Amino acid sequence: MPLAGLFAGLLLLERVRPLRASVSSKGVRVARNVALGALSFGILAALQPPVLDWATGSEAARSMALLELPAWVTVTLSVLFLDYTLWVWHWLNHKVQFLWRFHLVHHVDRDLDASTALRFHFGELTLSIGVRALQLVVIGGDLVVLGAWQGALFASVLFHHSNVRLPGRLDRALTLLFVSPRMHGIHHSTVHAETDSNWSSLFTFWDRLHGTLRLDVPQERIRIGVPAWADSDVPIARMATIPFGPQRDDWLEGRD
Repeated sequence: MPLAGLFAGLLLLERVRPLRASVSSKGVRVARNVALGALSFGILAALQPPVLDWATGSEAARSMALLELPAWVTVTLSVLFLDYTLWVWHWLNHKVQFLWRFHLVHHVDRDLDASTALRFHFGELTLSIGVRALQLVVIGGDLVVLGAWQGALFASVLFHHSNVRLPGRLDRALTLLFVSPRMHGIHHSTVHAETDSNWSSLFTFWDRLHGTLRLDVPQERIRIGVPAWADSDVPIARMATIPFGPQRDDWLEGRD
């Protein structure tokens, strides 16, 4: 699979050209993140298809599909809509406390690399099924466009979570359109004001539009993670239960 090859290639590049020094054992972290990702995406693969099948055949989706627009216009608007609504969903996962309980699992990783792109709680992915169904309805039930966008999105998520040091000019040029590792590293900072930026996942338009784009934080100043969880790594069993237990003041030590 191309995405598996991309994942392996990024892990290799991270050893050759690391962007940030590691805090934790990479082998243990990668194994832990891959295990959680396998569980979470396995649950998603089991639960999502029937919901998307329903959304594809719904009356609302059929009505949207009847809009007579040129194919290239429909595809372009669909991709932009899918990507922007994902920006909104990501923003909500940070701002709505119930959603943050699940998204927190992704952010408590004390290092940031390609394996972090797999580190999502199964609860977060299950909740996202409703969002995906609404997206599909609005684009007229077009599974081909949805699948193509999801493929590009996952490649982008693997890439911008990676710990690969790109030449500075190349990194800056990429952020004119796409999310880069330096850009997303700021989003994973232990400083709350820095985490509250760079919510884009594929195109950087949306952070520019909302004034939430930040490229001004030197990588050597960034500490990855969440302050309340910065003392030690979180084992996989604990990651699974974080959303359901007592919550900490996550940003107590990271407020400006």
